[in-house]
Amino acid sequence: MDQRSSALARAERELTMTRVFDAPRALVYKAWTDPKHMSRWFGPKVFTTPVCELDVRPGGAWKIVMRGPDGAEFPGGGVYREVVPRERLAFTNNAVDKSGNVLLEGFTTVTFEDENGGTKLTMHTRATALVEGAEAMLQGMEQGWAQTLDKLGDELAARRTAVSRPSDRELVYTRVFDAPRELVFKVWTDPKHIVEWWGPFGFRTENLAMDVRPGGEWRLIMHGPDGRDYKNRIEYKEVVVPERLVYQHGGDGRSVRFEVTVIFEEEDGGTKLTMRQMFESGAERDHIVQTYGADKGGVQTLERLAEHLSTIV
Repeated sequence: MDQRSSALARAERELTMTRVFDAPRALVYKAWTDPKHMSRWFGPKVFTTPVCELDVRPGGAWKIVMRGPDGAEFPGGGVYREVVPRERLAFTNNAVDKSGNVLLEGFTTVTFEDENGGTKLTMHTRATALVEGAEAMLQGMEQGWAQTLDKLGDELAARRTAVSRPSDRELVYTRVFDAPRELVFKVWTDPKHIVEWWGPFGFRTENLAMDVRPGGEWRLIMHGPDGRDYKNRIEYKEVVVPERLVYQHGGDGRSVRFEVTVIFEEEDGGTKLTMRQMFESGAERDHIVQTYGADKGGVQTLERLAEHLSTIV
């Protein structure tokens, strides 16, 4: 082996990165396995990913093309060696030239763990330069991956629920879901789906009757983690499939009632959902927030909706 080949053989790098994301594990896993999702965040800062093809199964291939701000393209890809849904991915990842010649040979594992209501992601990767000049790619590997995971965090944050109070009588929640509008509307109005996600963390919903039409009722019992039961009654005022729901929300023996408007809008291949709760007075809104934690409960309910959607899309 000549001196240049010997130096090249030693040109390799290995690193481990850990991040905790404020997002459910199912959503973080989907970000790595759904090409529409992954194409929005994969690659260093200011890079785009116009090509993202994923065949997520052992032996399946994946292919990407990253495009820099100057228009230069950087193809890459590999083969999945291990796929454990929501828990672990292991795959080869190679940088190639336009002719398909391998410049950098790598192997990466990504693990997903629940942590404090979010997801702990651990990525371990190693790469070896195979041709002269590829050593420079190794030098930028840590920065490139760090920026890529930063973009993943931004992407997940954009999918979190935002809560606002535009007036003293309102609570408004907005969130974008990676699912078609028709499907999001369906899981909000189909009793088989809604019992899988309705309610804050730790709650279980028992459906008594659901008649989704103007004048129809939905009666349910929410079983809390403390053993208490919360009876609810919803009366539908408007139903426009798959665009809009308006209903009156109350509970047996409870004086506080409020009107809810849910808007479903198409956005970037997904669905932007806006849920507006209008109370009779600011005092009633504050009472239900302080007594029942309505604002946090709404956020957690939409988190559970996102996780449920990730299992059926």
